[in-house]
Amino acid sequence: MTEPMKVLVVGGGGREHALAWKLKQSRRVAQVYVAPGNGGTALDSDLVNVPITDVRALREWAQAHGIALTVVGPEAPLAAGVVDEFRVHGLRIFGPTQAAAQLESSKAFSKAFMQRHGIPTAAYETFSDPAQAHAYVDRVGAPIVVKADGLAAGKGVVVAMTQAEAHEAIDFMLVDTTLGVAHNEGGARVVIESFLQGEEASFIVLCDGKTVTALATSQDHKRLLDADQGPNTGGMGAYSPAPVVTPEVHRRAMEEIILPTVRGMAADGIPYTGFLYAGLMIEPSGAVKTLEFNCRMGDPETQPILMRLQSDLAEVLLAATEQRLDQMTLLWDDRVALGVVVAAHGYPLSPRKGDPITRLPADSAEAVVFHAGTVMKDGQVVTAGGRVLCATALGADLADAQRKAYACVAGVAFDGMQYRRDIGYRALKS
Repeated sequence: MTEPMKVLVVGGGGREHALAWKLKQSRRVAQVYVAPGNGGTALDSDLVNVPITDVRALREWAQAHGIALTVVGPEAPLAAGVVDEFRVHGLRIFGPTQAAAQLESSKAFSKAFMQRHGIPTAAYETFSDPAQAHAYVDRVGAPIVVKADGLAAGKGVVVAMTQAEAHEAIDFMLVDTTLGVAHNEGGARVVIESFLQGEEASFIVLCDGKTVTALATSQDHKRLLDADQGPNTGGMGAYSPAPVVTPEVHRRAMEEIILPTVRGMAADGIPYTGFLYAGLMIEPSGAVKTLEFNCRMGDPETQPILMRLQSDLAEVLLAATEQRLDQMTLLWDDRVALGVVVAAHGYPLSPRKGDPITRLPADSAEAVVFHAGTVMKDGQVVTAGGRVLCATALGADLADAQRKAYACVAGVAFDGMQYRRDIGYRALKS
């Protein structure tokens, strides 16, 4: 394939805006479409939004419009089988199949897979009966971690520091519907696992079914408030590289987690292709354990990672769809990238939508505001989700990237906006 091609990015969040932004820079790409996209992709004259989310309708649109490569951003279409649908009809698409995406869409599947293949993770039990789950918490105590067995947009995990918090989480996930968890077949289940001490990091790789290539390291901030206080969120900011992922941690993550996972999936008859994200817990002893798998790039980690990527992303993804990843070497900017999420009023429990974004800074070579929860309404960009924007900047070092990112945030204005003021503080301390 040498002629300029049309590329489709599936999704509408900050990760998808960043993927589209990077793909449009490729010399191989004539046009990038984003389905459904957001207010930021609508503002970009080089991108075209496609208001389709249904898997079959999207495949039919891709066929009709001669899409040469499709890249899937979020988890929901993967769990719905978008990769299977496209492949059956001879369309080139990068992502895991519906069966492989169970690594993320089912915590119970993921934990059983790790146990079966000897991949280090926290001890756990699975429950569908609330009474049994409550009794288990009463028996083992806190701190303890409660996870919904289903997609929950990054909010299906509660790190309960008290038994009362654990009991509340069980009721949320098994009895109530407040979290909006997409339960798997068989109804609501929770995975309850032991609490791990240490520092978290994101470890994201590309897989083509046989070869694994690691992306630049990154670390995000899950808690809403400064100094890692407040409720868990989908992520309030991130930076790359992550100093906590030392060469030794990198080696252990690849040898003890990533490669056994890819080999295990192949052995189970579910070869893995696509982005694979392992949430790592790096323990004080240096041991590395798996907190979770995501079958996609992280958000907001994608934004700083792609700011640093110097390779042609379209070339890399084409190679991955042809099992040629072993021929690719990824090139990275030596500078640090840092992104600050600007969230809506009321996030994470009840984000307010519809607030006009009255000020946005212009993008530059070193700073880009990626949109996530935004839409265009009557010619005005308005808030449409919890995490609204991610102001991302490159700097000579972490402090410089942090300064530039917060200067970017200072150029944003909408009612009720909230953001952390200490993204990157862990690495600055070390």
